[in-house]
Amino acid sequence: MVEIQEVLKEAEQVGVLSGAGLSAESGIPTFRGKDGLWNRFNPTELATFEAFQEDPKLVWKWYIWRMHLIANSKPNPAHYAITEMEKLFPRFLHITQNVDGLHREAGGKKFVELHGHIFDGKCRFCGKHYTAEEFSELFPIASKTFLKSITEETLKGEVFRKIDEGELPFCRNCGEIVGPGVVWFGESLPEEAIEKAFNFAEGCDVLLVVGTSGVVQPAASIPLIAKRKNAVLVEINPQETPLSPYCDFVFRESASSALPKLIGLLKR
Repeated sequence: MVEIQEVLKEAEQVGVLSGAGLSAESGIPTFRGKDGLWNRFNPTELATFEAFQEDPKLVWKWYIWRMHLIANSKPNPAHYAITEMEKLFPRFLHITQNVDGLHREAGGKKFVELHGHIFDGKCRFCGKHYTAEEFSELFPIASKTFLKSITEETLKGEVFRKIDEGELPFCRNCGEIVGPGVVWFGESLPEEAIEKAFNFAEGCDVLLVVGTSGVVQPAASIPLIAKRKNAVLVEINPQETPLSPYCDFVFRESASSALPKLIGLLKR
């Protein structure tokens, strides 16, 4: 790790690309891990516009369950380490595939959310976007504050019953049912977000690839863009990924273990 310390000390533009592994130690299951949400539900039946049109109540119950899990989670040392890194490098960007917003809670400011934010709202019918604050007014049972205050028993009982009875968010613009502010299967990533990520990757001196499976496109191409521009790639992941062969440094440990150690070295 001392070698990468020296590389970072000479770097001017540094980025972090993070995936679900960043939040795994906050108690949020990864989609592709052995205990992940993929194994509990079939996301292709739930995280699509077609599924939402067919059964919005079922889709919303699944998302409310996920939101309750996230609302009751806290940032881990890796999230705080990335916030510290943001302060150390004036030209810094955290590019995340995560929708949980734990990087926000850890104090991060320089980030781009490729797959959206789960506490936001998005109307697929007219395109209107609702911030988390706006959406909590439109759909109070999806408020992070509310979900943090209730038990799982209340969630599966009272809250799910309200959804079954038709308590859903209806768009103030077009009157259709609003979905969560995340990117579903078959949807394009927000153009502004992916453009910002690609542009930053092209100018990177160092890109840290943290807790991502390296298979979800177009995010998986970001390290390759940086590599083509001669950036130093650093992978932090307990598992080997398709990106591993392209990395200059590989640390087979968790993000919450490796990143704080790296910050400690940089602050010496």
